[in-house]
Amino acid sequence: MGGQGASSEIFAPDLLRGQVALVTGGGTGLGKATALELARCGASVTIAGRRGEVLEEAVAEIGVCLEKGEEDGAKVHGVTADIREAEDAARLIQGVLERHGQLDVLVNNAGGQYFAPAETIAAKGWNAVWRLNVGGMLNMSEAAFERAFRQAGSGTIVNVTLSPHHGMPGMAHSGAARATVEALTRELSRRWEDACVAVTAVAAGHFETEVLAKYPDSVRASTARSVPLQRMGTAQEHAWLVTLLASPLGRSFNGSTVTLDGARDNWAGPWPPPGLADESGEVPVEARSSREVADSQ
Repeated sequence: MGGQGASSEIFAPDLLRGQVALVTGGGTGLGKATALELARCGASVTIAGRRGEVLEEAVAEIGVCLEKGEEDGAKVHGVTADIREAEDAARLIQGVLERHGQLDVLVNNAGGQYFAPAETIAAKGWNAVWRLNVGGMLNMSEAAFERAFRQAGSGTIVNVTLSPHHGMPGMAHSGAARATVEALTRELSRRWEDACVAVTAVAAGHFETEVLAKYPDSVRASTARSVPLQRMGTAQEHAWLVTLLASPLGRSFNGSTVTLDGARDNWAGPWPPPGLADESGEVPVEARSSREVADSQ
């Protein structure tokens, strides 16, 4: 879950001191790692999800990591909510305001899809994915703006989408929904910039999380081979990026989508590409003279 210890490995412990953050889908995977990193940087964090027992386990797990950081005010709470319902999204935002008196950062991490060929996706399944990934994001963003950010005169929203952007076989419904979220990120950043609300997006590639376990073995086995970096990302790497966007520097990325996927967005197919690798599976290295090597150093 992003390593152990109460302190961030790369950020100052008071980077987000005095800030209040809300992470949807914070009970598992990337959301849980994000909540931990935000708390490590001094923020008070609420994680939200539909399953209370999952949230309780996540809060306990994060608490173990933050044991030495509690004295610094880094606390995490869990709240059950269904962000697909506008009323529940409003209740969730209001609950954070009642507990902390403010909301500074909203991370729209909740999302989901299922693996299926495009031609087998029924309208019901398409609508279910769209309702969570797009409708849920809009419900939370609009509730946060209307109830917290507009009055405060500031706020940050980070939307989590997916990479690659050149198509995801077996996940056409999610690819379309996430592309819409990125378009809405640009639209909302412009609409709310006069209120000093920054809206950015993170396009997450393939990460090693417990969520990946639900996909077929063949899909998981081939995932890392499709990434030029030749490995999947860690949840902590994703959490670092979200935390950066939640920091004061993040406002400079307003309207942007930042891709973190080991260069997967730049390549379609297995890596190394057919014809480039030798029999061992490695990419041959050009033979160079000792003089050429010395000149390049």
